[in-house]
Amino acid sequence: MAYQPETRLKNEFAFEADGPLAAYWMAMLRVLTGWWFFHAGVTKLIEDGLAFTAGPAYLKGMTGTALGPIPVWTGTHLAWLIEPGVPLFETLIGLALMVGALTRLAAFGGVVFMTLFWVGNAEFGHGLVNSDLMGLLLFVTMIVLAAGRYYGLDAIIEKTRLVNAHPKLRYLLG
Repeated sequence: MAYQPETRLKNEFAFEADGPLAAYWMAMLRVLTGWWFFHAGVTKLIEDGLAFTAGPAYLKGMTGTALGPIPVWTGTHLAWLIEPGVPLFETLIGLALMVGALTRLAAFGGVVFMTLFWVGNAEFGHGLVNSDLMGLLLFVTMIVLAAGRYYGLDAIIEKTRLVNAHPKLRYLLG
């Protein structure tokens, strides 16, 4: 950012995505979002273990949503997967984001969760722009800006021989 008091009418502003402030910001955003999901998942594990019955019940309650019968069917027929999957995936997504490993893959999982939460809240009592949409945007931001490369393990993993031999793995990292 360049502010020059002698030219007050000239408002030049430059934000470099690879600059130090942006790197610190992305790392902090990634870690805090990771903590948010890790905390949500690990508290479910502590309270309910792998029998998180609220997950299938939530899906069954999505009868009036834009997705229609799909979540209801999922909550009814895939409860055996949803009950352990919600706390496990939330915990794993949170851990991956906090350390910055497989960040894009983890953030994509977060996008799936937040999309279901946002669409599942079909009544939109708090409006279309609500906390679920903000969470969804956080995960998309991490995917687009490759948040794992800023002080995360993805920056190290991307330099390994395996990733150099298979460069498409970078789509999961970063």
